Amino acid sequence: MEKIQNGKYVELGYDLYEVAADGSQKLVHQTDIEDPEKFVYGVTEGMIEPLERAVEGLEVGGTFDIIVKCDDAFGPHDPDQVAELDRDIFVVDGKFDDKKIKPGAIVPMMTADGYRINGLVTAVSLTHVTMDFNHPLAGKDVRFAGKILVVRDATPEDLAPMHSCGCGCHGDCGDGCGDDCGCDCDGGHHDHCGCGDCH
Repeated sequence: MEKIQNGKYVELGYDLYEVAADGSQKLVHQTDIEDPEKFVYGVTEGMIEPLERAVEGLEVGGTFDIIVKCDDAFGPHDPDQVAELDRDIFVVDGKFDDKKIKPGAIVPMMTADGYRINGLVTAVSLTHVTMDFNHPLAGKDVRFAGKILVVRDATPEDLAPMHSCGCGCHGDCGDGCGDDCGCDCDGGHHDHCGCGDCH
């Protein structure tokens, strides 16, 4: 059987847990059997390094179970990723969209470069909407527990820019990459949405 090493195409299935300071754990994401975490070992950028090290040398059917500290996982919570946006941005047909824009809501937004990112609404005032664009697990220790589903030589297509955008990646992927606008993320850390629902 082939082992995970540089240049190998890999598919992982895993459960992702948030680990609290008291050691308790909460399941926050499971990969779908039809859409596992896919990457080329040693090539795909943005992979969480302790997770990458944990799977090195494993074969199909091999298992891994690792706790990753927040600094090595999705990073510390960054206050610079919290923004106050003008409330007028969220006006649709002359009316503020108070059904979607409320504290606790995850809202797809578009960057100035045309990329999609998800933001968590943390506050709504008469003039502004405060949104947090940190990864939902920023500042959290996490646990990955799963198994190796596929190991094979990477094809030229596999080596093209790709990312499964699951929780094994850095960036603004969210926990599973589905979102309110129903678009799928399968081409990088931030993807063009094109669904018309993004702000």
